[in-house]
Amino acid sequence: MERKYPNLSKPIQIGNVYFRNRMFGAPMGGTDITADCTIGPKTTAFYELRAKGGVANVTVSELVVHPKTEASHMYHLDLQTVNSLASFTYTADAIRRHGAIASVELSHSGQYAGTYLVDKDKKEGMAQWGPSAGLRPDGREVKELTKELIQEIVEAYGEKAALAKKAGFEMVMIHGGHGWLINQFLSPFFNKRTDEYGGPLENRVRFAIEVLESVRKAVGPGFPIEFRMSGSELFEGGYTLEDGVEIAKLIEDKIDLLHVSAGTYQKGFGVTHPSMFLEHGPNVYLVAEIKKHVKVPVATIGALNDPEKMEEIIASGKADIVEMARALLADPELPRKVMTNNDHLIVKCMRCFTCMAERAVTGTRRCTVNPMIGRESDGLEIIPAANKKKVLVVGAGPGGLQAAYTAARRGHDVVLCDSNDEVGGILIGEKAIPFKYSMYELGVSLGRLAKEAGVDIRLNTTVDKAYAQNENADVIIVAAGSKALVPPIPGLDGANVIQATAYHHNQDQVKDSVIVLGGGLSGTELAVHLANEGKAVKLVEMGSELAPDANIRHRPLLLDEVNKKGVEVFTDHKGLQVNDNGIVCLDKEGNEVVLEGRTVICALGQVARRDIVDELIDEAPIVKTVGDCAKVATITTAIYQGHHAALDI
Repeated sequence: MERKYPNLSKPIQIGNVYFRNRMFGAPMGGTDITADCTIGPKTTAFYELRAKGGVANVTVSELVVHPKTEASHMYHLDLQTVNSLASFTYTADAIRRHGAIASVELSHSGQYAGTYLVDKDKKEGMAQWGPSAGLRPDGREVKELTKELIQEIVEAYGEKAALAKKAGFEMVMIHGGHGWLINQFLSPFFNKRTDEYGGPLENRVRFAIEVLESVRKAVGPGFPIEFRMSGSELFEGGYTLEDGVEIAKLIEDKIDLLHVSAGTYQKGFGVTHPSMFLEHGPNVYLVAEIKKHVKVPVATIGALNDPEKMEEIIASGKADIVEMARALLADPELPRKVMTNNDHLIVKCMRCFTCMAERAVTGTRRCTVNPMIGRESDGLEIIPAANKKKVLVVGAGPGGLQAAYTAARRGHDVVLCDSNDEVGGILIGEKAIPFKYSMYELGVSLGRLAKEAGVDIRLNTTVDKAYAQNENADVIIVAAGSKALVPPIPGLDGANVIQATAYHHNQDQVKDSVIVLGGGLSGTELAVHLANEGKAVKLVEMGSELAPDANIRHRPLLLDEVNKKGVEVFTDHKGLQVNDNGIVCLDKEGNEVVLEGRTVICALGQVARRDIVDELIDEAPIVKTVGDCAKVATITTAIYQGHHAALDI
């Protein structure tokens, strides 16, 4: 067949191992870690799902090589702990049986041990070790590694690599980027040693070289060793791209694949894991430059999910391989869809950080757009229903679209109705905000999937009691969403006021000075967008904090954007009245404050469309409610509820 993306689809040999295409599964931590730090069954299923989707390799993350100096509760591998070796063996087998190459990331967090602990107080009792003594930004003491401990760690890398090979892994990745221990040795910011491991670059690379030599001795020739590095640390005091080139040249004869990422985790989470505020593929320039100076294959990573962009990266010679992590959570079948010319059905990652926030808060995984993530062991197959039923889904927002798609895949006769002229519901408005455009695309993609599955999609169609009675469905799933909350503030119905949910219809009417009334997630993101357009923006919030409803990974990055873009913030200000010139507010001292702005955008939240639920509640034997019409929540909740409502039919 003629492949639409021939370069992405082309196999590649690395060492003595053949990989079926150029799309690699980058490391992303699993979902369950036992008390003994072995891989639980949920994690095995988590990685297996990606292998089934057609990716060339799947890298398990993170195997801590030296628990003595890195006491984080992540995966350990040894012969003493019951089930340790077995858990890795089962996981490697689960990956390999679907044609993907199983790899494991060998890691040491150094002075950032304990980063992923849910119980942050436990870090107080942990010893953090690094190349040099000092204090972490949070005030924790960092102890300098002795030469004896350095050699123990070097040997541990080899020991763990040998055990990984014994367990059936056919590749290992050495994590030398993002501020972890090897990066700490490479970095002049972290490494202040005066012995042979510090000072000039050749000395700072010594630890990495010794680690790589230890691993090679353990796994033998031809066994692929991948080295992940930051092409540049991207902050003052860290190493530059020019330094990154020299590092790559010094280690290339020790490795089979050079994986170029960017940044230092603790100096910029949204850089090491590119946020929605950055372009897609922001690290490509780093790998493109480094590739000019080395002979080994190179891989790039960072917010890559568009096949056209990834194809161009390889076709133009910027990199040999593209690696994805979050993109394969959003759609594990992305590689297969690329290989079979079905890229129009890809569900793209929105870079919302739900996956990583959930990991930090509960120690689990969840993906906004993929209800299977973290729950793979509950069953991946959509089982056809024993009895085919007629299902009426009311509302084509994310919850309704997912419900319709899942119900159709089960073999039901599904009708999906929405009063809008396109699918997506509340996501439609996101097409007006460039950094949230992927959210709009989610609605489009789910609509395509539903249509391909046989859903009868009826737009510009309002479902009332009479319409539902005429359809005579066996099951109604109400996913009617929410509507804007408009409190009785005088002037809020004025000609200069725009509802946030209607911004995309009225964006040309927004003047140069804007007041966003409501500093929740939606209002704060809209304020950043307006500031990006060069408008003078005031953000007014009656509470004491902005965006308290944002997840813990996205919120700091969002607040940073507010500061960088010059948005004027007025917390503890309650709106009293809107007039032609702006808003009269009450501050926390009880004083009236007048804020001037030619346009006012109301972003005061949403309320559930319970009226539609109440009207339809008796119009079928079974009526289910999902998403915002049940309770205003998140896209994640809506999709998860929609999927399971359909599974229950």
